[in-house]
Amino acid sequence: MARLLFRLGSFSHRHRLAVILVWLVALLGGGVGAATLAGQTSNTFSIPGQESTTALDLITEKFGSGGGGATARVVVAAPAGQTLATSSNAAAVTSLVADLADLPGVASASDPLDPAAPTVNADQSTAYSTVTYTAAAPDVTAAQKDALLAAVDGARDTGLTVEVTGEAAQAAPEAGGATEAIGVVLALVILAVTYGSLIVAGMNLLTAIVGVGIGILGITIATGFMDLSSTTSALAGMLGLAVGIDYALFIVTRFRQELRRGADVGTAVATAVGTAGSAVVTAGLTVVIALVGLFVVGIPFLTQMGVAAAATIVFAVLIAVTLVPAVLSYLGYRALPRKQRAAAVEATGDGAVGRRGFLAGWITTVTRRRVLSLVFAMAALSAIAVPFFSMQTTLMPSPAQDSTQARAEHLLAEGFGAGFNGPLTVLFDGSGAAAAATRASGAIAGLDDVAAVTAPIPNADGSAALLTVIPKSGPGSTATEDLVVDVRALLADTDGPSAYVTGTTAVSVDVAQSLDKALPIYLGLVVSLALVLLVLVFRSLLVPLVGVLGFLLTIGASLGATVAVFQWGWLADLIALDSTGPLISLAPILVIGILFGLAMDYQIFLVSRMHEAHSLGAAPLDAIRTGFRQAAPVVVAAAAIMFAVFAGFVPAGDATIKSIGFALAVGIIFDALVVRMVLVPAALALLGERAWWLPRWLRWLPILDVEGAGLERPATRRREDERDLVGVAGR
Repeated sequence: MARLLFRLGSFSHRHRLAVILVWLVALLGGGVGAATLAGQTSNTFSIPGQESTTALDLITEKFGSGGGGATARVVVAAPAGQTLATSSNAAAVTSLVADLADLPGVASASDPLDPAAPTVNADQSTAYSTVTYTAAAPDVTAAQKDALLAAVDGARDTGLTVEVTGEAAQAAPEAGGATEAIGVVLALVILAVTYGSLIVAGMNLLTAIVGVGIGILGITIATGFMDLSSTTSALAGMLGLAVGIDYALFIVTRFRQELRRGADVGTAVATAVGTAGSAVVTAGLTVVIALVGLFVVGIPFLTQMGVAAAATIVFAVLIAVTLVPAVLSYLGYRALPRKQRAAAVEATGDGAVGRRGFLAGWITTVTRRRVLSLVFAMAALSAIAVPFFSMQTTLMPSPAQDSTQARAEHLLAEGFGAGFNGPLTVLFDGSGAAAAATRASGAIAGLDDVAAVTAPIPNADGSAALLTVIPKSGPGSTATEDLVVDVRALLADTDGPSAYVTGTTAVSVDVAQSLDKALPIYLGLVVSLALVLLVLVFRSLLVPLVGVLGFLLTIGASLGATVAVFQWGWLADLIALDSTGPLISLAPILVIGILFGLAMDYQIFLVSRMHEAHSLGAAPLDAIRTGFRQAAPVVVAAAAIMFAVFAGFVPAGDATIKSIGFALAVGIIFDALVVRMVLVPAALALLGERAWWLPRWLRWLPILDVEGAGLERPATRRREDERDLVGVAGR
């Protein structure tokens, strides 16, 4: 692989203009495609084959799709001390309903004061109008949502309190906003400090943005042909930007090292791609496999998210091994700080690795006090991981406190009860459905946490009937989730038509349970993958075991810290957290997949340098220290950049993205600074020569050479031969 990438780097150097133009055309083409082919994203999640999803399909089949469009609830509350029955307030409500019915895309808007079908509470202080659209939720356009919000805002001038909630009013998640931009700026600052050059830092960031841009534009185009989650592009952007910056950083750093060693620009470009590029491809492949591996969970929308993010990573890798070297060819010696350029041109040797400095002192201390360092790292991460064992998950995050959705749900809870925001729908399918629903309604009403059960609603031919169960507790609460289980258990013991429990809460319960069951399976998959990959890379058994142990501690600490903040409320004000509660069901499994790939990145970049030094004859302890001094600076910079990017998604934005961004940000810190820079070198120092032991029966495994040692050794031999020839000629 190293030789193939060496030739690719040489090609990118020779044809640098063509390479740059190809990527620019790809970016422009993606922009045109996104502008003309994009569709709508979805905020709903379901799993084919689950009871709740099957019921939704049957409801559409039995009751028709005429009323199956997206809905929104416009909630109206009278001023304090008044009711909606007064003439002025009633007139305002009637006018609002007329305005809602005339909105673009709206099929109907119910009148909450209609005597035939009132939707007003007992004291007539709160009511709601159900706005039904002709299109399903994913197809309600942003302009139609804006028109709805504008109508609600205009109705507030009448003195009524008016808010809106429901699937038709949900906006696509915000992925960090201004704070995300701050994270990118901070990444640029870190790059500038690392390189000592603002031009090189800007080039690094710009190439990463090109890769992310192409990936996200491709996802946007895909929304025109398939139903994708609204969080897909945000997740792909978050991960793609972070790894794109880091992969370019590894290539640029090696290019600059080659220039300082006396290589010409073309050779430096090709060598950087052949050496650091090999590690980039291996690390990128690891992330891709971890993300694509989400298919084992068996949840289509999660598989789509993983594949979309993996595609963005593929673009980041391709950018790093083609576009980055092409741009470096134009920069040449300007990639170095001005004071280093002349020395680089005159350099003839490899140069010595610095033996002084903070990182050199760090690795000396860690390896000298290896037992203490190992115990400290494991104890600290284990303590932070303790909250993980109290983790609760849900698919129904609460809306932001200052949003109209949250205010609408609060008004409904006050006027109709907390459970009104999360009703359960029970479908009876088969002959005698209406009678079966009537018989079951009494038993359901006697269950704990049931506030009310509506009268059965049969379909036209009497082959199906619907019951609506209003819980006492709000949606997302443990009591409501338990009620779903209780209703299903009750209906399982009844004879007659088939009975199904569905609704938003039931779908959430089904998806959350599926994700919780899949979590250990997926964790086992990525751990097994890590062992196989690291055995191939390092041709050792104990090094992979140490790396996997570190990864497990990283996951535990990352999710433990996330539970402490998002579920327990510790330091919630520091990250502008609106409310605490169970974690989003998607968060744990996505965090495991992403952190697995990133942890293996650091393991490969750091330990491969140690392995290379050992394979060249260095003693085990010297190899650890030499490899650490070579790789640690770039790993620290890479971790700082990833932390800045991920942390930029935390202070603002959608709850799903906020929790995932936080878990990834703290996970990066734990993995890079504690696991890879303390636990791993301390453990390897403790193991000594045994760390690199490989059983004889495994020595047939291929040598991956992720650091391009095969390129380095011939070059070293050529320089030695040249010096010998010069000596002979001199004699």
